[in-house]
Amino acid sequence: MIIRMIIETIRKHIKTCGKTRYRIAKETGVREEQLCRIMQGRTCTVETADILLKYFGLTISKKQKRKIRR
Repeated sequence: MIIRMIIETIRKHIKTCGKTRYRIAKETGVREEQLCRIMQGRTCTVETADILLKYFGLTISKKQKRKIRR
């Protein structure tokens, strides 16, 4: 579930960043074929996801539970 959300976030940023997959591949070292697979809805390794998250300036953080005030 969380992996899907991460991959979907990466996919959204690839689509909207204004750069080609070729350019992203050159700038990150992630193969263009891997970027293509991500865009097709397939998954990637944790290492690849980490590289792309950093490239887009994204971080993963644990959502804190809210306490109910009474």
